[in-house]
Amino acid sequence: MLRNGLEPWHLLIVAIVVIVLFGSKKLPDTARSLGRSMRILKSEAKALKEEGAGGPASGEPDLRDPAPSAAPVSPSEPAASDGRGR
Repeated sequence: MLRNGLEPWHLLIVAIVVIVLFGSKKLPDTARSLGRSMRILKSEAKALKEEGAGGPASGEPDLRDPAPSAAPVSPSEPAASDGRGR
């Protein structure tokens, strides 16, 4: 059944269905935003790769702020309620 995979006429049918479903006016906007998203994803992946290569293991100190921790609630303070009565 799928021994030949996708043939050119399959792609043509898919393109026609996409144009009919989304309309020809929205396709350029959708392609533009998809391209922007791909560029952002690519740059973020590159930044993560560079950060991993030059991270704290390479001898450089990690200057980022540590994750904020929750402040402990003292017994004298009432517990936060969700607005409902007891």
